[in-house]
Amino acid sequence: MAEKSRYTDEELAEFKEIILQKLEKARSDYELLKSAITLSESNDTQDTSPTFKVLEEGAATLSKEESGKLAQRQLKFMQHLEAALVRIENKTYGICRETGKLISKERLRAVPHATLSYEAKSNQR
Repeated sequence: MAEKSRYTDEELAEFKEIILQKLEKARSDYELLKSAITLSESNDTQDTSPTFKVLEEGAATLSKEESGKLAQRQLKFMQHLEAALVRIENKTYGICRETGKLISKERLRAVPHATLSYEAKSNQR
C-alpha cells in the first residue's frame, strides 16, 4: 500500500473542528487578558486614586507586564491556528514542511497548528 501524501477531506474536517474549538477558547482567553491589562472590567478607583504603596504599584505593573506577555503569546497562538485553517482549505494541512511526509494524527490532535513532524522537530534541537 502506498504511503498517503495528504489527509482525506473527512480527516481534515476533524482537524478543522479541533482547531475551531481551540481558536474559540484562545479568543476568549485573549479577551480576558486584554481586559486585565486595560482594567476595563474594573469599577473601582484603583487607577485614579493616589497611592503611596510602592510595592503594590510595582506588583500591579509586573502583573500588567505579565498579562501583556501572555496576551502577545495568545495572539501568536491564534495566528498559528488561523494559518492552520488556511492549510486545511489548501489541503496542505498535516504535511511536514521539512520532510514532506504526513505529521501523525496524534501530534496534530495535541498540537493542531504543527508544521513539523515529531522527527523533524526533534532534529531541530
